[in-house]
Amino acid sequence: MRMAPLPRPDAGTLLARALVADACRHGLLLDVRDWRVIPWASVTFVGDRHIATLKVAGDPAAWLAALPEAELAVRGHLVADIVARRAPDGMVSVEALTLHRH
Repeated sequence: MRMAPLPRPDAGTLLARALVADACRHGLLLDVRDWRVIPWASVTFVGDRHIATLKVAGDPAAWLAALPEAELAVRGHLVADIVARRAPDGMVSVEALTLHRH
């Protein structure tokens, strides 16, 4: 019996996994509450803009400070920009830009 190959995870799924792993290294647990992906392109690059809302178990201050310099592994993509901040409701909002590698 042959099975069709499973689809590869998209950039949003891979970035969410990378954020969860990075937060875990800082002793935090993340719960993704909302994740939107908006296609993005410039003259020379193609990618996606990610807008996420995360619930964080623990104090995210150190993680949020370190996140812009973190090396997030997103296979087939480059994390070109990422900004995270605490939202008024205790959540964390994340905006990121991933670029497709060819």
